[in-house]
Amino acid sequence: MLTSTTEQSAVTFAANRARGAVCFDVNAIDGVTRRRQLHEAGSLRVRFPSPEDRGLSAVLVNTAGGIAGGDRFDIDIASAGAARLTVTTAAAEKIYRADGPVAALNVKLKAGGGSHLSWLPQETILFDRARIHRGFDIALSENASLLLCEIVVFGRLAMGERMRQGEFVDRWRLRRGGRLIFAENIRLDGNIGAKLASSAVAKDGVAIGTALIVPGDEALLMRIRELAPSFGGEVGLTAWNGFAMARFCAQDAAALRADMMAVLGRASGSALPRLWLN
Repeated sequence: MLTSTTEQSAVTFAANRARGAVCFDVNAIDGVTRRRQLHEAGSLRVRFPSPEDRGLSAVLVNTAGGIAGGDRFDIDIASAGAARLTVTTAAAEKIYRADGPVAALNVKLKAGGGSHLSWLPQETILFDRARIHRGFDIALSENASLLLCEIVVFGRLAMGERMRQGEFVDRWRLRRGGRLIFAENIRLDGNIGAKLASSAVAKDGVAIGTALIVPGDEALLMRIRELAPSFGGEVGLTAWNGFAMARFCAQDAAALRADMMAVLGRASGSALPRLWLN
């Protein structure tokens, strides 16, 4: 039995939170990537545009229109055999102000056999006072390949708004052949605007990004470094443990997006999702 208005408010708040989940896997049948099992729940959906030559594209759609405090979304995607899968989003994901519980987004990616998985969502935009905990758990077989990017924009810049306060926690784990080859935890909270202004953090940058490329080596980095004169922001490149990484930071989100597109194009040799070009 409820004993207070606070408890009643908590129950009402929880009942109105968005929940969403997508789980599916793909495999290659006669050399063509085909969807196998698919599960959708809540406000998260996945759509598959017109068939491609041999690969398959998937577009994630959040029908809730964004993510607010207390929302939870879970994504679980697997590829196998010789499948080639590209996953993107229909639009930039917006993380709205949260006065109560944090939002949660958990992504699990698995590429088995000799499959290739590209995780290429559009930007994540954090509104002022947004609070989100995000996690990536990625498992690759020794022969699988991965192209992954994430862009985070601190504020709705088109409206002249910047993120001042909030909480952004990001956890990444990448395993290859069962062995952990990359692990990272990022936490920005409190006065995020002041922290991003620091030269040691982002030097007043408003957008950051990461690209992971597996396999990746120095030869790949040399090809990407040829693009350096055209970069509009700061781009750092490195390779170790059999994969390559590019880090991005810019004072303009559009410049960072252009830098990311250039790096991904050089890394993959194939076209980006058409939604990126709109």
